[in-house]
Parts: sequence; C-alpha cells; structure tokens
Amino acid sequence: MKRLILLCLLCSPLLLLAQTGYQFSTHRNEVSNGYNFWLSIPDTYEEQGDKMPVVVFLHGHSLCGTDLNRVRKYGCLDAIAMGRDINALIIAPQNPGGPWDAKRINNVIDWVQDRFPMDTNRIYVIGMSQGGYGTFQYVGTYPERVAAAMALCGGSNLRNHCGLNKVPLWIIHGTGDRAVGVGESQKVVDAMKACGPTKLLRFDKFPGVSHGGLAKMFYIPETYEWLFRHSKADSVRFVDKDVKITVASLDAAYQNIDRASNKITVTGQNHVNVPDSTVSTSADTTVATAKPVTTKPETKPATKPATTHKYHTVKKGDTLSAIARKYHTTVPKLCKLNHIKETSILSLGQKIKVR
Repeated sequence: MKRLILLCLLCSPLLLLAQTGYQFSTHRNEVSNGYNFWLSIPDTYEEQGDKMPVVVFLHGHSLCGTDLNRVRKYGCLDAIAMGRDINALIIAPQNPGGPWDAKRINNVIDWVQDRFPMDTNRIYVIGMSQGGYGTFQYVGTYPERVAAAMALCGGSNLRNHCGLNKVPLWIIHGTGDRAVGVGESQKVVDAMKACGPTKLLRFDKFPGVSHGGLAKMFYIPETYEWLFRHSKADSVRFVDKDVKITVASLDAAYQNIDRASNKITVTGQNHVNVPDSTVSTSADTTVATAKPVTTKPETKPATKPATTHKYHTVKKGDTLSAIARKYHTTVPKLCKLNHIKETSILSLGQKIKVR
C-alpha cells in the first residue's frame, strides 16, 4: 500500500533532493475549500508510514499569492533545500491573500491524511508573522489535532483564546520588531491567562531581534527538536522547557548546514528556477530573497560558427548527471558551459549546452 502511495505521488510535479532523500510535490486546486500547497516527503516515509510526524508551515504576508514557488523562499522547505534534515511530512500551503482560514488549513491536512498515512498524534504547526496569526487561528480552532505549535512574531484575531491553553505552545517575539510589535503576542498571552492556567505555554521575548530576524528559526535544529518532543499520546501533556533557543542560536543558524550538499532537480511546468537564497531582515516581512543569477554573455568562438554548439532540452526526470552520461561529458563541464552550479535547478524545456 505504501509503495502504491509513493507511486501515485510520482504522478505529480516533483522536486527531488537526491542526496537528502526528499520529494517535494505541488498540489493545485485539489482540495475543496482549501489552499494550494507543497508537500515534502522524506525517503524514510516508506519505512515509517503512519508513524511519520507532520509539520504544517504557515508563511507570512510576503509569500502570499498564486505562485507556489514563493513558498520556498524561506521556511521549512528552504531549510531542507539548505541541508537541514526534517524527518516529517511537511505541508506548506499558500495563502492567496487575507487572513489564514483555519477550516481551509484543516481541509488540506485532511486531504493529505487521506492519501498519506501519518502519525495523527504528532501534527505540529509553525508560522511566522501572518503565519503566526494563522498558527493561533488554527490551534485555537482545532486544538484537538495539534501536538505542539510555535507562533513567531504574530498576533491573533481569535474571538476566544481558550483553545490555545490545551496545546503546548511556544510564542516567540523580538523586542526590535517594528512590523508586528511584541505587544501583539503579549495580548495573546493575556487572553490565554484570562481563560485559566497556562501551564502549556512558553513565551519568550528576544532582545533586539527584528521582525525579519525570526526567519532563522526555521534553519536551526532546536526548532524541530522542540516540536518533536511533544505528542498527543503523552500520558500527561506538558510543554518542554529543556530545549533552549537564544539570540545566539539564531546567529549560528547557518553554520552547520550546507545548501551545496543537496542536488535539486525540478520537474513539472509549474516550477521556475529558484537560485540560492539569503535571509532578508526587512522590517515588513522576513523573506529569503533570491540572489540574482549572473551569467556571462556567450561569445562566439572566432574559429567556429555558433551552430557547432549542441544543446539538450530538459525533459521530465532529467538531472545534470544523467545529461552528462548521455553526452559522454561531466557535470563540472556542463556547469562551466552553462554558467550554472551543480545545485542549480533544471526546468522542463530548459536548453542545456552540452558541447
């Protein structure tokens, strides 16, 4: 059954991370009253199946729209692409605009659960900025579904915050946030306290950290370690306070991960090339903005006409190594010819110079 599930997944546009063993697929217009979304499945899924945890990533305002590739600019998906191992199903919906809707998020989770067995005792939600608002909205509406949640530099539009008291919840806000003031998280905490004991709450204010600075949370292992320490199957629900995350932790976010270690191939017409990214700490919303791709203009050899060049048109399933084997060349030579990196993403129809 699990093999059939993975076979069905291969029918969707896929992004394959060969070395880390992840499959990313896009899903558009498949969930009634839901969102378009990315689904990431690690290669350990076949062995774990219904024991695999789930992380739901809710993005901020800057990634809203209809281009799903925007959802990969920062967050859980980009963390995997940069080399962070997250042994979980990742559901990353895209909000076309406006506040996150808890019912639509829940419909997406239901759709995935119907097709990919998961550990329903370990569903986690993490969101930033507008996604922080969405985290409160979803957890407060469906507390019975969530094992633990993290809300980063957000706020709440909930009318009733009492459901938040039922879930291990870590609220984090930077005191230097000029986009969504730290007072917005404080209002949520106060509303929770008005409902009764908040023994499942952690609330941290990071001194001087800006709105954008909390994007680094997605790239440190402590974030996922904290989430995965919780389960609805625990005999007594608790909030872990042993995992420590500090400003220094965020400063070291990229020290032990390496984007170059992951070779990524994109197939499917809905994908575009997404080059390496770096974190932007603008006051509006944190995004990892793509580095501009700089390519040297091709110059025609003086002794040979341009028509002597040979090109390969990228087809479904193509990788740089497969193309190199087909034309009896090497990946480094292909990269030099096309002014690309071994980690560059290939798109369907892209022309690759092979000699």
